[in-house]
Amino acid sequence: MDENQKLIVVPWDFTPVAENALAHAARISRMVKNDIALLHIVDTAIKPKAEGEKKVLLQHVAYEAARKYNMSVSAFVVRGSIFKSIAEFVNEKEANLVVMGTHGMKGMQKLTGSWALKVIIKSKVPFIVIQDPPSEQKRYQNIVFPVDFRRETKEKIKMAIYMGKYFDSKIHILVTTSKDKNLLKKTKVNLAFAVKYFSQNNIEYAVHEIPKGKTAEQTLLFAQKINADLILIITTKDITFADYVLGASEQDIIANSSKIPVCCVNPKASFASSRQFMGGWGD
Repeated sequence: MDENQKLIVVPWDFTPVAENALAHAARISRMVKNDIALLHIVDTAIKPKAEGEKKVLLQHVAYEAARKYNMSVSAFVVRGSIFKSIAEFVNEKEANLVVMGTHGMKGMQKLTGSWALKVIIKSKVPFIVIQDPPSEQKRYQNIVFPVDFRRETKEKIKMAIYMGKYFDSKIHILVTTSKDKNLLKKTKVNLAFAVKYFSQNNIEYAVHEIPKGKTAEQTLLFAQKINADLILIITTKDITFADYVLGASEQDIIANSSKIPVCCVNPKASFASSRQFMGGWGD
């Protein structure tokens, strides 16, 4: 592996959904010319022999993946907690993107959805969270881009333009109405900002007004309607323990029952290192 080559990291737990994440990562890697790193986290108390066995298994997976996808795939086994070690690894390697599988949010698996969100907000780079393998088409053709009143909404525009340029995507901007004049004004400002930059960068887009109601629910309904390939969201700046237990709106989208991939961009405080991923765009 070229030490100077930027990485797409795939957290690996030896499950089919991790295989699905690798398939998505390979598709993106082929377009953006990044290497792939498989990352397996083991408990700090693991015996050296067991850790060695994990390394051998993961190296075999990486070797087979490199042959299958005809690209560089490396293997890393790290001791620690998934909630900290993924972010630490990504920061240390100055990775560009994490593509991670999740197991949905039904019954007891709801905790898995919470786990995914908790891991995401610890990282400085964008995450793409998937459940199923990629579709047969080679690009993310239709990307759903919700716009609301939050100032952080503007921060995911770079990611939308990046995906739009590499995958020739159409960005579907979703806007909700509000009785609150102040919130409505802020939403319109964010919408105008997005339209301006998409136009300047020759990104195809359409603006859609969605019905009032829970934004996450309306976003998913629209994404299902157009058979979206990706939903692009900004994560909540401050996630509380109650959000993990009861479900933040991002969690509902991440673990959606339609199994649409979701790209998560963290607020600016946790997003500074992603400029390499954007190639410096938008500075």
